[in-house]
Amino acid sequence: MAIDKSLLTGSTSMLLLKLLEEKDMYGYMMIEELSKKSDNTFSLKAGTLYPLLHTLEEKNFVTSYDKISDTGRQRKYYSITKKGKHHLKEKKEEWQQYTSAVNKVLKGGMTFAY
Repeated sequence: MAIDKSLLTGSTSMLLLKLLEEKDMYGYMMIEELSKKSDNTFSLKAGTLYPLLHTLEEKNFVTSYDKISDTGRQRKYYSITKKGKHHLKEKKEEWQQYTSAVNKVLKGGMTFAY
């Protein structure tokens, strides 16, 4: 079953920050990693990814630098900042609260320990 794209919109930046928390990456690497880690649920296009990265950079959540990749090509790598890590922590907490509330409603208002 395909997931409604509108459900993904708000979480994409959080997912990118999570990837960058693990290691610095260039754009295509993020697309591949996100797809792999989500069992192909998240398949970003470059036209979606780069505007998100530019916005994250404008907010000082990530920085970028040029580096030669393992293949020998010059690539623009992205790195999460201290401010970005703080933002990610807030967003993860917000996401937990949100999914918990949705699950409570879907399960008839009952609380489950996870």
